[in-house]
Amino acid sequence: MKKMNKFHWEPSPRWVRVQFAGEFIADSRKVLLVWEGSGSRLHYYFPREDVRQEYLVETGRASKGRSSWHVQVGTQKAENAAWSYSEAPNGLDGIEGYISFRWNKMDHWFEEEEEQFLHPRDPYTRVDTIPSSRHIRVEIDGVTVAETKRPFLLFETHAPTRYYIPAEDVNMALLQANNSQTVCPYKGTASYWSAHIGEAIYKDIVWSYQNPIPETPKIKQLLSFYNEKVDVFVDGVKEERPLSAWS
Repeated sequence: MKKMNKFHWEPSPRWVRVQFAGEFIADSRKVLLVWEGSGSRLHYYFPREDVRQEYLVETGRASKGRSSWHVQVGTQKAENAAWSYSEAPNGLDGIEGYISFRWNKMDHWFEEEEEQFLHPRDPYTRVDTIPSSRHIRVEIDGVTVAETKRPFLLFETHAPTRYYIPAEDVNMALLQANNSQTVCPYKGTASYWSAHIGEAIYKDIVWSYQNPIPETPKIKQLLSFYNEKVDVFVDGVKEERPLSAWS
């Protein structure tokens, strides 16, 4: 089924489970995958019969056509963590009565037997990692911080091309590791470095997936810079800085 617009849902063939405080509070093979508008993350919606109702506590803050619940297991409570529509938003007719959960308020999410992170993976998003012999040079304030002829180019739907560079081809003396981390459902957990150029510090400008998920093994331990914040030269030609959510 082709995704036609920003408000859209379709049935998913995946077995999806949600865990909180050691209990599976939702467990279904009949979930809906829902797009709730431009820029919003995907959500799984569960048939009411596949949700453990005894763990839902009404918030008392229902709005027109929408009910919400806390999730409570024993003494552990996630505030405003679940919701359902009795009147679906425009474009989402058919999700009435299904229940969804705030991803980051639950402890674990599983598709089949694999844990998932941040949000469901969009079936219309493709991630390809391809080795290349292009000459890639990265500058920050006119200082070359990386240069290689053996990059891996990562092409991800609706995202700028990312150039992943072996650490041996990066001037690591200009970088300082920090404690920042982000999670990507398509690649895994990223670690970050800041660049020190003269007196200036460029925080979290380069990242690496030290242990990417099995679907993207080629980028393991390679480094990539935010094209939006550095100057990237590809085969000697300076690229325009892309405009994106990371600009």
